[in-house]
Amino acid sequence: MGDIPLMPVSDARARILEAITPMVPERVPLAKALGRVLAGNVVATRSQPPADLSAMDGYAVRADDVQTVPARLSVVGEAAAGSSYDKPLKAGEAVRIFTGAPLPAGADSIVIQENTERYGDYVIAREKAKSGAHIRRAGLDFKEGDVGLSVGRKLSPADIAYAAAMNVPVVIAHKRPKIGFFSTGNELVLPGATPGPHQIVSSNNDGLSALIESAGGEPFDLGIIADDIVAIQSAGRHARDCDMLVTLGGASVGDHDLVQSALTADGLTVDFWRIAMRPGKPLMFGRYRDIPMLGLPGNPVSAMVCAHLFLLPAIAAMQGLHAPLVLTRARLGAALAANDKREDYLRGTLVERDNALPVATAFERQDSSMLSAMSAADCLIVRAPNAAAAAAGDMVSVLRLR
Repeated sequence: MGDIPLMPVSDARARILEAITPMVPERVPLAKALGRVLAGNVVATRSQPPADLSAMDGYAVRADDVQTVPARLSVVGEAAAGSSYDKPLKAGEAVRIFTGAPLPAGADSIVIQENTERYGDYVIAREKAKSGAHIRRAGLDFKEGDVGLSVGRKLSPADIAYAAAMNVPVVIAHKRPKIGFFSTGNELVLPGATPGPHQIVSSNNDGLSALIESAGGEPFDLGIIADDIVAIQSAGRHARDCDMLVTLGGASVGDHDLVQSALTADGLTVDFWRIAMRPGKPLMFGRYRDIPMLGLPGNPVSAMVCAHLFLLPAIAAMQGLHAPLVLTRARLGAALAANDKREDYLRGTLVERDNALPVATAFERQDSSMLSAMSAADCLIVRAPNAAAAAAGDMVSVLRLR
């Protein structure tokens, strides 16, 4: 009996995304909305500026009065930000004005302070005025009713400030998906513990938690679970209030790889497992009870690479985002040998260049146990199945990690 064919990476990702539905919308206070994805447009409730404002410190004038210089004008009042001069400006008059103050009726230009000389109740303008000079017109930034931020936008700090300026204190955003996860293995201990003989410190839980949080998800760490069917089933049931379950390790079919068999007996329907990629072949996806379930490899580097390729797009889709994976073109910094039948993801550096494609260089050692290389990597260099040998300078696709 021949080997079961391995699923291509793109097919696996497509199958995962087909099974994902966006989270329901909720009202989010603006101060808590950083990184949230909009499920409703943000509409301006006012115009900005709300009136014609001075863009400089100086004097509000009628431009016709300052066409021949020097021009002498009577100073009839003052306007600062938060106050105004409420009488119409007459011929030969000027109002001392400061940045952000509303333009008096009748004024159509600002003579900046540096081009004037003040003498008591009159001012000398030494430069001709142009109609509209140094004035911010009402609605220059946005107008009441404008859609400032649209559905599907992931909110940045500048977006938060923009929504605040539109006088919008609450936004409608997709809920943050709650991702439950656990590692399996009798050989694992938590960071800070003293490993016993043949034990290792687990890095997967903390690394995955950080990755989930960075993608806008809410991590729910279920801990390290022993290689025991009952214990694995109990951990799975603790994820019943989560929106997705992720397991780390135990997804193969060896004597000690119990995740698939334990959860299948407890409501898991496996869609697929085993992917034609390196690192990360033993990847599993299915539906556990009422939620999607993703089984990542236990190898820390394989788990991290697979999380970037499959989990992050799933979390993005849960938040209504439609660009799950963005690859960048780069030039190779060093030659690469021909690839075999599995899609390869090489850890490497990415050096930016002015007016040219960045240069991606794979680390010489690609051992999937080396977290030091994963930490140092700027990118994953993507090598298609059966790709021919590539020379320095050849074009490649990369997935940025930073």
